Amino acid sequence: MRHETRFSTAHAIVAGAGFGGISAALRLRALGYSVHLIDRCPRLGGRAQVFEKDGFRHDAGPTVLTAPRLFEELFALFGKVIGDYVTLVQPDPWYRFRYPDGETFDYGPTEARTEAEIARLSPDDVEGYRRMGAWSKRIYDVGFTKLASAPFHSPAFMARQIPELIRLRGYESVWQMVSRHLKDERIRRAFSIQPLLVGGNPFDTTAIYGMINYLEREHGVWFAMGGTGALIDALHRLMTEQGIKISLGTTVERITVNGNRATGVDLDDGRHLPADIVVSNMDPMHVYREMLPGKVQSTVARLRQKTARLSMGLYVLYFGARKTWPDVAHHTVWFGERYRELLADIFHRKHLAEDFSLYVHRPTATDPSFAPQGCDSFYVLCPVPNLSGGQDWAIEGPRLRDRIVAALDATMLPGLADTITAEFAMTPEDFRDDYLSVDGAGFSLSPDFTQSAYFRFHNRGEGVKGLYFVGAGTHPGAGLPGVISSAKVLDQLLPKVEAGA
Repeated sequence: MRHETRFSTAHAIVAGAGFGGISAALRLRALGYSVHLIDRCPRLGGRAQVFEKDGFRHDAGPTVLTAPRLFEELFALFGKVIGDYVTLVQPDPWYRFRYPDGETFDYGPTEARTEAEIARLSPDDVEGYRRMGAWSKRIYDVGFTKLASAPFHSPAFMARQIPELIRLRGYESVWQMVSRHLKDERIRRAFSIQPLLVGGNPFDTTAIYGMINYLEREHGVWFAMGGTGALIDALHRLMTEQGIKISLGTTVERITVNGNRATGVDLDDGRHLPADIVVSNMDPMHVYREMLPGKVQSTVARLRQKTARLSMGLYVLYFGARKTWPDVAHHTVWFGERYRELLADIFHRKHLAEDFSLYVHRPTATDPSFAPQGCDSFYVLCPVPNLSGGQDWAIEGPRLRDRIVAALDATMLPGLADTITAEFAMTPEDFRDDYLSVDGAGFSLSPDFTQSAYFRFHNRGEGVKGLYFVGAGTHPGAGLPGVISSAKVLDQLLPKVEAGA
């Protein structure tokens, strides 16, 4: 049910312009609020920035688009069609998995193609793959369709979901769920990596996130021509058309509170901006620790900060190359020798190992405009410990860079070491400094069962009226479908404002 509170001016400030903040701004505007969207980055998108260097372009953040209907809904709120703003296409294959022995496995874009690849590697697993798909659909029908945009503020509401979550074996990890259906270690790896896309360890993340497998199969894996930045540009245009005010290069330093109600924000330039409601698309850990008086926070919010387990950090290497590799897929997951033990190093021991696994993004496979003619553009993401591991990234960053380039040169990108150009990198320190992410975590809280749904930071401010949260750290979680769905929760928490209110 919506709150029945009515506002005299119906003015909303959205702090943070990632996909969650953009989605929140559009939904609030559709409800009749005047909206001011503020972000400290030089362009919209939050972590979805765009970097350009020496003629090479790079999407800085998310590069995989799933559940495109969630984007379509944002345009449909205003009677618009997304295709008039940006073109979405499906890479072929969706992903390529590359194993230490040089074997590969292509996933998507059709079920027939995927099953043929499974049959080539492990014929006995084709039927298991089908069973896993049916099980994943059951999870999706509850976890995504029914609950992704439902407010989880009530213990009673959470309690009512427990029997269904038990029936869906939510107490299992994603790895355990996948292993119940598939036997081949290589295929198990391929279908258990999805939690890493939302900041979780497949061996710890609740099997509810097994829904991602069905979500991909049902809705596809997409890429915006021009990159994720082109999708951000399309949303920017839509917001401008709808009269949403946008301020970039501006940091919200604190959320002001009178009594127990949010009254606006203070900016880094000394200005105070009043508001009837404030929506935060910032890391909730940072907001509660640094931007709100402790005395107004609920006991649960304070406890959650003390017990929070944060996601891993990310080392991201961006570079161009003065040659092309036409046979390299758009999305490649490059597996190292170790899997479970490597993830334990990253998530539990907070140890930066000598080995690694990588996600390699080659957008020029689909859109050659990302690089000068005769060149390729790349983004390589390496999961690493967050800053609680104590690594000195001024030392470890260059060392890791050299190991990654050498490994890719020796395997899927022969000749890279001699042709790499226009390179730069981001470390967990950059995530901390640029995005105010606590401990430089890539995705805020890890998606463990005890940090999901009711146990995650709530979409409604805990102890502070008029404050709301969207984005990776709140329900339902990280990843583009998660953060966009977090903004849909606002539709159930806030009233529609009548014209002239």
